[in-house]
Amino acid sequence: MRDEPKVRCAIYTRKSSEEGLNQTFNSLHAQREYCEAYIKSQGGEGWTTVRQRYDDGGFSGASLTRPGLQRLLADAHGSL
Repeated sequence: MRDEPKVRCAIYTRKSSEEGLNQTFNSLHAQREYCEAYIKSQGGEGWTTVRQRYDDGGFSGASLTRPGLQRLLADAHGSL
């Protein structure tokens, strides 16, 4: 049995408007669930989900100046 390489997967979610973000289950939650399920399906390849959340609700994709994205980039540079 050979050791599979570990692939740590961070999930970034974003929604352009704040509409609906105060709901118990919103678009950011749905995006995260979908990504978690996909990463889990790749578990045999060594994929795991990073627990830290990187969410930007109410931020346009037109700019890279988004708090969640900036945290993700900084963490990735520091190897999560």
